[in-house]
Amino acid sequence: MSMDLNDYTIIKEGEAEILMHAKNEVFFNKTQVNNRDMSIAVLRTFISKRRQEHEALLSKRNKKNGSSSDVEDKPNDCDINIQKSNEQGLEEKPNEDPCTASGEPVKIEGKVRGKLKPPRVLEALSASGLRALRYAREVEGIGQVVALDNDKGAVEACQRNIKFNGSVACSKVESHLADARVYMLTHPKEFDVVDLDPYGSPSVFLDSAVQSVVDGGMLMCTATDMAVLCGGNGEVCYSKYGSYPLRGKYCHEMALRILLACIESHANRYKRYIVPVLSVQMDFYVRVFVRVYTSASAMKNTPLKLSYVYQCIGCDSFHLQPIGRTVSKNTSVRYLPGFAPVVPQECSDCGKKFNMGGPIWSAPIHDQDWVTSILADVKSMKNCYPAYERISAVLTTISEELPDVPLFLSLHNLCATLKCTSPSAVIFRSAVINAGYQISGTHVNPLGLKSDAPMDVIWDIMRCWVKNHPVKAQPGDQPGSVILAKEPVLQANFARAVASLSKAQAKKVARFLPNPERHWGPKLRAGRQITSKHISLLGEEAVNGCLNDLDSERDAKRQKIEKSNDAIAES
Repeated sequence: MSMDLNDYTIIKEGEAEILMHAKNEVFFNKTQVNNRDMSIAVLRTFISKRRQEHEALLSKRNKKNGSSSDVEDKPNDCDINIQKSNEQGLEEKPNEDPCTASGEPVKIEGKVRGKLKPPRVLEALSASGLRALRYAREVEGIGQVVALDNDKGAVEACQRNIKFNGSVACSKVESHLADARVYMLTHPKEFDVVDLDPYGSPSVFLDSAVQSVVDGGMLMCTATDMAVLCGGNGEVCYSKYGSYPLRGKYCHEMALRILLACIESHANRYKRYIVPVLSVQMDFYVRVFVRVYTSASAMKNTPLKLSYVYQCIGCDSFHLQPIGRTVSKNTSVRYLPGFAPVVPQECSDCGKKFNMGGPIWSAPIHDQDWVTSILADVKSMKNCYPAYERISAVLTTISEELPDVPLFLSLHNLCATLKCTSPSAVIFRSAVINAGYQISGTHVNPLGLKSDAPMDVIWDIMRCWVKNHPVKAQPGDQPGSVILAKEPVLQANFARAVASLSKAQAKKVARFLPNPERHWGPKLRAGRQITSKHISLLGEEAVNGCLNDLDSERDAKRQKIEKSNDAIAES
């Protein structure tokens, strides 16, 4: 089908180029370059880790057999995943078959034959196909990339862009018109990587997505409905994700943990479970990268990874209530409900009531070994990432986070409760460290602080600070007044601690960068008409340009109609 290239704009990102029509027919958001770069970095590390796991299993098998002649070729993903589960102390049931279509080993005369094939990738919601094209052209060792969309115009645009990117793209990327949910359900355990990046909530795709990933495969998932996840509409969040959000300073990290808990819930229905390797909140969305495994025994650990959150309505103190616990006796392990409640009816610090949210994922949301590998890869290939500065800054901050501390404190929020001047972050960090606890920053909020110190220790430190920096008298029923009326049990030491600055802070590495341009955020859904009300979203210049184009089109149509009417009248 012929087309006029004057109607299209060539957009280049990384090594891929796409043709975008002047009209808003197929969704594209320049801001998501951060998302795509991070995904490529994780995908490269996944391929490397997958190969290392394969080689480790091959080496172990050779040692077990005493000779390499007993193994022909290489084992497949199935063996790798069984090994992964066994290393975690998990035992597969005999009737559970974790083998996948990515290369099942065949036994011939006592020998195992198999092959580690290039990973297959499914981009379930492809739109223009830019992400799929970047995967195919930039990630070494990648296999087939399947791009889906249920919009005919998007599929046509994707196929056009595949041809536009040459032979490599044509050989590796294929585009299909299909409902992603149906496609994933009809292709169970066929893809090593499944990428979900919808416009809005991914909740309707999760059930089929966790079934489509091979054992040990990667599920990448984005959620852009942050207003819902961060507590703007708690009842909607509960209906979509099965968790109730709380509106605290940590709401964006809670959004990450709600999404992880939701994915785990869907995976558990099929005797599967997830292991997060990286979870990030950037720009206007959250993005998680998890590996999916099958094991009925490991699935029993899920209640140990989930917790409810109690947040005080007065002082914003929060406490976590684990859903489950275990009791070990000899070699047996019993799974029991968690002990409750972890908090009294009223807050022990300020006397106010608690709001309850959750359940959320309270286990680690990053694998620090993965984060280190991803960051090293990004730094070694900085020219390959258009958003290098941003993603390296985020990964650097994540690499310094405390891995096993859910949610975080806001120093400014603590001071607002007490109506006092704020200590510097270094002084507060030093006081926590001198009290014998750990503390770190968080990639979610530049003012956020993660610490394993309990809330009574945090408030004791603040009481000591206020003694040295007095505040004006407040009404006695205020939360801050109630907190300050108590004498501190712990005498805080504000002397500068050696570890009060992270390595990145000590080296003055930029960690929180400003947006590269104005109106850097979500864009209008494809197919919607741009009007003057979208100025705050797209910018005045972009909106005015589109409106002028629309006016020109209307004028041209009007003139054409008038000419045809005149011709009819003359005849």
